[in-house]
Amino acid sequence: MNKLTELKEWDLLRRHHEEIASQHMRDWFAQDKQRFSKFHLRCGNILLDYSRNRITAKTLTLLCDLARAARLHDKIEALFGGEPVNVTETRPALHTALRDPDPADIRVNGENISLLINESTQKMRDFVTQIHHHTRTGITGKPISQIVNIGIGGSHLGPMMSTHALKDFAVANLDIHYIASVDDHQLKEVLPQINPETTLFIISSKSFSTIETLTNAHTVLKWMQDRLGPDVIRKHFVAVTASREKALAFGITEENIFPIWDWVGGRYSIWSAVGLPLMLMIGNEHYADFLQGAHEMDQHFRQAELAQNMPVLLAMLGIWYANFFGTNVQAVVPYTHRLRYLVPYLQQAEMESNGKCVALNSEQVRHTTSPVIFGEEGCSGQHAYHQLLHQGSHLIPVDFIFAGTAGETSRNLHQDLLLASCLSQAQALMCGKTYEECYKELLAAHYPQAAAAAQAHHQTIPGNKPSNILILNRLSPKSLGALIALYEHKIFVQGIIWGINSFDQWGVELGKQLLPSILKHVQDAQFDSPADPAAGIIHYLRTNTEEGDR
Repeated sequence: MNKLTELKEWDLLRRHHEEIASQHMRDWFAQDKQRFSKFHLRCGNILLDYSRNRITAKTLTLLCDLARAARLHDKIEALFGGEPVNVTETRPALHTALRDPDPADIRVNGENISLLINESTQKMRDFVTQIHHHTRTGITGKPISQIVNIGIGGSHLGPMMSTHALKDFAVANLDIHYIASVDDHQLKEVLPQINPETTLFIISSKSFSTIETLTNAHTVLKWMQDRLGPDVIRKHFVAVTASREKALAFGITEENIFPIWDWVGGRYSIWSAVGLPLMLMIGNEHYADFLQGAHEMDQHFRQAELAQNMPVLLAMLGIWYANFFGTNVQAVVPYTHRLRYLVPYLQQAEMESNGKCVALNSEQVRHTTSPVIFGEEGCSGQHAYHQLLHQGSHLIPVDFIFAGTAGETSRNLHQDLLLASCLSQAQALMCGKTYEECYKELLAAHYPQAAAAAQAHHQTIPGNKPSNILILNRLSPKSLGALIALYEHKIFVQGIIWGINSFDQWGVELGKQLLPSILKHVQDAQFDSPADPAAGIIHYLRTNTEEGDR
């Protein structure tokens, strides 16, 4: 296959960019009152308004041509068909099968995965029923009322994001806490809030060897044993892992081990038993809706034409900005407090997947890959980093996300203000404010002409900053499932275009390899070489922290 930048479709996009780069979206909207009608798309309960992008109909045609040149359709079918799309680890990436109500007869290492999925799902459902009906209790016979998830990365970000997002759908009176950091201050915050007799701990680790997770798990186990005796693990600890033997060695009983598999990546594992905290909170039926929403997005992704395919459009717009406008940052701004942990979730999903510089052919890529993902809850961001979006020297595309109130009894001022804030930010990014507009306003405010002329430069906002608006009719288990799947597939498409493996993370592994030897140096302050770059920091901390602050 030709290198990406050598494709004729790439060159056509490059020349097209030169043609329209100086044009302003403000003028396009003025010339075409139907621009929204032409550049929006609905899939289920999600509306994508992509009219505020620096694109024309020709741009979309050329972007779709590039996707075809990359044989995107074939790659999508390879993903769903269980082919080893994770080429560096020779594994499939079958997270989509976890949310398929009728998964295909796909075999991995000789095992029918549909049977494995059904067995695991039924075990989760039975466990949730036992907790909710109080037939599964703590060691003293009291019902479980608190859940603590111990995990990190994909075993933490997905459950934390989704349980906060869907609190309105809780069917059980369960308090859910998360321990991810190896900093013991997090333990000191969580443990005083829980009752040992009524708390269930979920140790979530695919390998069951992640040092942060196991360090926290051992500390918590001792804390529990000191209060309830040595047998507490039998009633108060479960494991979610692909390493059954290690969980058994830790002391987890067979019935309390929920399996995950090598063919599901950590950052795609919310659909597996890693989602147990969410299932415990929202119950079996709502959790089924969560999976169904994702499955419906899967079907849309497989079946829709490229120009009407929501994940493909999001992905190709990202390609357009990263590779032709030279952007290297993408903002995600949810205008709902319930999605305040979506950005950290997407940071892992996008940057761990596509933060690569080596192509599938083992050569260095010649183009930009994953942008830096950042953002936070919308209204807070307006009073923090939005200044950079509007007047900074960087071009930063933005995804705004808003959840409507469909099905609720009435709107209120808070929700109206949220929507108005979201729309006004998108409008300001697109339109901007010209020097002439600023100058006239200042004169009307009785500024002297010279002062107004100088001040107007500072108040001018260039506009022409691209954004998408994603509208969820309502933030529900189904719409959240669809939203997550939308971004998963967007990430996959971009990986295909860039010619990289979106399913490995070798950059994460090096730090893990270095950790044991550096930990030994930290503990004994002995170094193989005085030139070790860690030596100076460790020596400084040893000599200064002992003195304390005076």
